[in-house]
Formats: sequence, structure tokens, C-alpha cells
Amino acid sequence: MKPSKSYTLILGNPHYSSWSLRPWLLMSHLGIAFDIHWFNFGPPFSTLVFHEMAPAGQVPVLHANGQIIWDSLAIAEYLAEQHPGVWPIDPLARAWARSASAEMHANFSYLRNLCPFAVALRAHHHQHDMRLQGELERLQALWQEGLSRFGGPFLAGERFSAVDAFYAPVVFRLQTYGLKLDETCQDYVNRLLELPAMQRWHQMACQDAWRDPDHEAEILRVADIHLDLRQPA
Repeated sequence: MKPSKSYTLILGNPHYSSWSLRPWLLMSHLGIAFDIHWFNFGPPFSTLVFHEMAPAGQVPVLHANGQIIWDSLAIAEYLAEQHPGVWPIDPLARAWARSASAEMHANFSYLRNLCPFAVALRAHHHQHDMRLQGELERLQALWQEGLSRFGGPFLAGERFSAVDAFYAPVVFRLQTYGLKLDETCQDYVNRLLELPAMQRWHQMACQDAWRDPDHEAEILRVADIHLDLRQPA
């Protein structure tokens, strides 16, 4: 009999950490049990304890039976070797899902920089930016391709998989900044926002009273906040 898996995720604050959302959502939705060690970045911050658990100095990190796996894409691939359902079963859908996930992992820099991750805020950008608009158009084309080619309701077919987890932070960004896509893609946004695990993450972000001054300033540089759903600092 194989020994049972013991998982611990090392994650950042749910309001601020987009990368942490990916493995948390994937494992939560698939019913893979795990423990969590949360870190709030910014002052005061225990770098010694953090670097003992995350040697690369970044989140997310997965501790699995004494082994350390870092980076959200590497974590997804590790989990795929241990559990069914991480990637689509169909080879064509699986190849597309991996390509789309890698594109999200490496690109969309303007979407990241001009829409800082802030789950529990609602904000409006100071001004329209064509660079952001270009990436939103690419995002829409990519989602349209997956939903049309594989039949939906998720990006690579009828079941939620890692590619949906990789785009989940974008879904929260679209909600935070009031950015709209076409009807098909907006339906997909709403579908992800209705997932119990996504609602739980949003709830955790709203319940958190932590404030990171640097991240707060980053948001205010690009947008005006008109609603803050968090607990008072």
C-alpha cells in the first residue's frame, strides 16, 4: 500500500497574492487535502522563517512528504503525476491547456502591472491604456478559442482543470477593475466567480485586516478605489 500524501501549501495573503490562488484553487476544487502556512509580506516580515519554507523566496510552494516543489506551474505538473483531473484527459485539450497556462504564466505583463491583484477592492483606472486593451483582446481571443474548440463550460472542456486555475487570478482582476469582455467570456468569468472555492478565497480576502503599504500604493498609482470590502486595518 502506498503511503498517503501529506501536503502543505506555503502561500501569500489572499487579497494580494495572485500566484498563491492557483494551486490553492486547483487543490481545493479537486478535493485534494492540504494544510496551509500563510505569510503576510511587508513590514514586519519574518524572512528567516519564510526562507526556510520557501528557499526560492517566492510563493506558492508545495511541501509534499518532505519534498519541496516551488512555482505554480511546477506544482500543477507535480500534482498531475499524483492525482487525476489536473489536466484534461483528451490529448488535444491537454496540449492546448498546457500552452494556454504557460502563456498566462509568462506573459500578460501589462494586465499584471496595470491591474494589481486586489481581490476585495473595486476600483476604476485613472485612464485608458492601449497596452492593457491589447492584452485584454488577446485574453478574449484565447478564451473564445478554448470555449469554442472544447465545448465549455470551462476553458478546456466540461471539467475544471489547471488551465482554469491559472486564469482565475485574471477573473478576480476583471472583477476588481470592472473590465468587461464579450458575452461568452463574461459568462465564463461569472462561472468561475460562482465556484465555491473562488467564493471562499474572496471571503478570506474580505476577512483579512492586513495592509501591505507598498501594494496599496501600487494600486493607487493606477486606479481610484470606490469600494473596500476588507475588515478595517
